[in-house]
Amino acid sequence: MKHDNVIRILFIEDSVEDAELLINVLRNGGVAVRPARATDAEGIQASLDELVPDLVLMNPDVAGVEPTAVMRQLNASGRDLALIAIVDTLRDDAVAELIAAGCRGVAPRGRPDQILAITEREFESLSTRRQVRRLETSLRETERRCDSLLDSSRDAIAYVHEGMHVRVNQAYLEAFGFAEMDDILGLPILDLIAGTHADAFKATLRSLSKGDKSPPPVELLARRDDGSTFTSLVEFAHATFEGETCLQIVFRQQIVDAALVAQLQRDPVTGLFNRARTLEHVDEAVAAAAAGREGQAVLLIEPDNWRDIVTSAGIGNADPLLAAIAARIAESIDEDDVAGVLGDHTLGLVLSPRGDLEHAALTERLRTAISEHIFDAGSRSLTVTITIGGTLLAEKNANSDTVLHQASAALRNAQNQGGNRVELHDPSAREKADAEREQYWLDLVRDALSKDGLRLYHQQIISLQDAAGEFYEILVRMRGPKGDVLPSYFFAVAERNGLLPAIDRWVLGHAIDALMHRENDGMTTTYFVKMTQQSLEDRDLLPWLCRRLEAAQLRRSTLVIEMPESKVLTSLRPTQEFVSGWRKAGGKFGIEQFGSGLNSFQILSHIEADYLKIDRNFMTDLPQHPENQKKIAEICKEGHVSGKQTIAEWVEDAVSTSLLFACGVDFVQGNFLQEPAKVLAEEYMPV
Repeated sequence: MKHDNVIRILFIEDSVEDAELLINVLRNGGVAVRPARATDAEGIQASLDELVPDLVLMNPDVAGVEPTAVMRQLNASGRDLALIAIVDTLRDDAVAELIAAGCRGVAPRGRPDQILAITEREFESLSTRRQVRRLETSLRETERRCDSLLDSSRDAIAYVHEGMHVRVNQAYLEAFGFAEMDDILGLPILDLIAGTHADAFKATLRSLSKGDKSPPPVELLARRDDGSTFTSLVEFAHATFEGETCLQIVFRQQIVDAALVAQLQRDPVTGLFNRARTLEHVDEAVAAAAAGREGQAVLLIEPDNWRDIVTSAGIGNADPLLAAIAARIAESIDEDDVAGVLGDHTLGLVLSPRGDLEHAALTERLRTAISEHIFDAGSRSLTVTITIGGTLLAEKNANSDTVLHQASAALRNAQNQGGNRVELHDPSAREKADAEREQYWLDLVRDALSKDGLRLYHQQIISLQDAAGEFYEILVRMRGPKGDVLPSYFFAVAERNGLLPAIDRWVLGHAIDALMHRENDGMTTTYFVKMTQQSLEDRDLLPWLCRRLEAAQLRRSTLVIEMPESKVLTSLRPTQEFVSGWRKAGGKFGIEQFGSGLNSFQILSHIEADYLKIDRNFMTDLPQHPENQKKIAEICKEGHVSGKQTIAEWVEDAVSTSLLFACGVDFVQGNFLQEPAKVLAEEYMPV
């Protein structure tokens, strides 16, 4: 594949030699490369600002640079960039993690052909996305120009859908004697055809609605709104309007006044650009953003409490007051900025490129320029405040509808907060907020691990078969600013940052300490403790667990480690090795969410499990689902044959408990039976 343009590529590599090898691979394949190299977040940001890359090729093993963090940094730039990972070896789990982190492709370092193919594919994809944005902008611009040409046409033109007017030009209104567009929209076009030609005209419409070819021009008698008639040559053509198929019908008779055409771009009240021309400027700015121009912004401005102001000043003073506000705003912007009217009292600004801080300073200057000015409204003097909502333009939001929606949402949000304020939407704000939220929770997790800020909870598991001893599910919580926090809030952050093994170790170690306390008090206890998939990669975990278990010298108590069926299946060999060593040390193993797969019992030919915790989905409205009762009974029967005990969690009511007993379930668990309770800290302090 031959590229006409140079591809700008940022290489995230520790070694200059490795980066040069990749550059040579691409150049030998006929790809012109303009490279840059970075090894840390600061270098990446500098390259994003200076090189403005198209692609980023990353070595995931670079110290201190995680793919997820790089992807967040790329997203925060507001540009459409493709991230490709270059790895030493392809492993299924590693590839899955990289794709989940946002990489668009993964290539092995030892396969130059694959590196070249993926790079070319991603650049083609990027080029296509950019081209689609440009085409969308061009299409909108073309439609806008066609709309302007329609209004300036000398011929009377109408767009008709199912026999009704949906759009007409000024010449059409004048030809048929209508004053306003609203007077004709939705009016049947047959109402404007003289009775002598109505049947023939109706037949033509019916034929065209079936998709027939447009007929030659037809001369007929048209009827004005006042009942008078005129002869016109009518042409028909198939067209679309706002995405709907319709007919374009041209009545060749009237000529648009030249003076009217000259005034089309200006609003008669404010003297600013009218809505059509302002929207054209928005489209032009969006097209420039799609082509890579940065720093533009679109603003919407509305006076606060406009209805009350009009009521107070008098409706006759409304237009002069709006014109004075518009003039004040026009004086406060630069020559390269564009001001126009987008609604009854909504002004629109398209700001030329500036920095974010300069945009903020300008919008604040606009707000104060109005609020500090005294306006004359007839015999009265009054002050006015305005609210400004807007959006910064970037490649990622380079779509006119999207830009106007974001600016409108920012305006309404600022108004809902009381008005007389400015709110600017940043296209990369979500990524920045996500990054801040991620860092907040990450700091909390790290602090909890370093300062013993985790807490043990337990939930009783009740035996339906009178098994000896007490059984509990061990759960973990984290101390937060407002109380203990559920794992759903911090586990995902911990997983993305490789902290789950540390949490698992804390829970397992303290669970063993708690078992020792209970055994010293003469109790026989079985604890079920969840372990995450990441811990299987910790080669030191099993020896550490075995040492802890041996030191505890538990005689009557048991520790059962649990893992979900889906995780066991995706890490079958490491799970098999771990379970084998764990059971030899005296521990037991349970499989959670059992029964969720197509053939769950197949897994038991590879993994020696002691407990099967039945998938919770079977428990939802169990009395109303006999098919779930049957499935649970089958799991229990087959499990008992192979010496496994079964547990049903998330049990919701007494009826379900009775049904589970009838199915042969050994244990039940759920908030209906007992909600999780805090394990007192002294119960899991080292003995």
